[in-house]
Amino acid sequence: MKTNATWIMALMFALITAATAQVIDTSETRVQTTLDPGLKRIGTIKPRKVGEIAGQNWSIGCETIDRDFTNWDSYKDYLVPLGIKKIRLQGGWAKTERDQGKYDWRWLDRIIDDALSRGLEIILQTNYGNPIYPGGGSRHLSGGFPTSEEAWAAWDKWVEAMATRYKGKVRDWEMWNEPNNNKAHTPEITADVNIRTAEIIKRVIPDARIAGGVLNSPAVKYAEGWLKRIAETQKQPLFTWFIYHAYTRNPDEKHYDEVAKLKALFQQYAPTIKLWQGEAGTQSEFCLGGALSKYPWTELTQAKWNTRRMLGDLGHDVESLVFSIADLDYNRWDGYQLGDMDRYGLVKTDKQYRLLKVKMAYYAVQNLVAVFDDTWQRVPDYPCEVQCAKPLALYAYKKKQTGGHLLVFWDKSGVPSDRNDTTPAALSIAKGSFTEPVWVDIITGGIHVILEEKIERTGEKLVFKDIPVYDAPVFITDKALVLP
Repeated sequence: MKTNATWIMALMFALITAATAQVIDTSETRVQTTLDPGLKRIGTIKPRKVGEIAGQNWSIGCETIDRDFTNWDSYKDYLVPLGIKKIRLQGGWAKTERDQGKYDWRWLDRIIDDALSRGLEIILQTNYGNPIYPGGGSRHLSGGFPTSEEAWAAWDKWVEAMATRYKGKVRDWEMWNEPNNNKAHTPEITADVNIRTAEIIKRVIPDARIAGGVLNSPAVKYAEGWLKRIAETQKQPLFTWFIYHAYTRNPDEKHYDEVAKLKALFQQYAPTIKLWQGEAGTQSEFCLGGALSKYPWTELTQAKWNTRRMLGDLGHDVESLVFSIADLDYNRWDGYQLGDMDRYGLVKTDKQYRLLKVKMAYYAVQNLVAVFDDTWQRVPDYPCEVQCAKPLALYAYKKKQTGGHLLVFWDKSGVPSDRNDTTPAALSIAKGSFTEPVWVDIITGGIHVILEEKIERTGEKLVFKDIPVYDAPVFITDKALVLP
């Protein structure tokens, strides 16, 4: 009877979700803002689904299902149209092992099998603790590593059982989430736990790719302690990536200085380990809890923040994860509903996990992903001089096959605003390679003609004059590369 009741509830949820789901807008005016670049619009970026993009820098967060803070069924149909192939899931020891020695994988089996059937790839995180064991820790963030031999032995068995079960389905694995939130976790302890866990996974899946660290920020000093322990134990080969998270109100201010320091450390201690920004996003409205809370975020500023972080990461050769696909109910604690949702999602859901709307950030990320795939190669020392009253973030790319260029830039001076005022900029390129340039806005996806009067050509030198800039990413490229 209990099993039947569970399936009946799942069916009811599916029917309710289907009845309330929002249709993804594919029209050319799917995003409208007050932005007026003063340029004629001739088209809109065409979204590309998973399966239409060969390779990319992106992943998307599908976390917290292990604690029932969100629900796979409420957003699963919005993943493939978004265009991001890799999703992040959390394993959930306490959800899987509710009675000692007995694993119920049905909840995770269903999600992993469904994700794979959609052409998605998975990075699966190992966390958190399990209070059914003495010293087993908490099932929530910052609860702490296991502290007893009995709990550690149970942890080892669970990790091995999970790796065995998903061998052939999950190749990419992630260690304990944000261990440095807990003051008892020194860098050395975290490294030891990462090593312990990674060795179990590698024993079962020799070609597994494993991400260590998973810190709540670049945390340079903490990362150095982790690295020294990894180096002295000669365990660098266990790890493909080192993950850090990235929450700053201004996604550009000082953040990438810390990333540069991280890169230097890894070059010194473990040059084969790559950096991965594994969790970053902001909310779409004022919320009382969570990272970057207590600030008047809007759907527009969320879209600006997410796209600036994504393209800033790409410009620093760091893999990048968007947090997250759907709103989260962090206030739901062991069945109690204490407050409103946390609005990090690209789609908006209510406390029953019914989808309410597709947010502006969904379309902005969709636009970005449709353009910035691995057919572009970053040009580190692109010969471009900028004249602008605002400081700009600016990155250049070259099309690997055709040689076409793309120049992306934005005003990085402040926290994303709810206004769309533009500032003129002059971009002088020593060796211009644009033949029919267009100006493209990532947020709306609008493709605009750059008038000849704003282009000055002198030999190989090319100057774009009075080009509108604002606090969201825009780019210049040739028309044929975005309107083939």
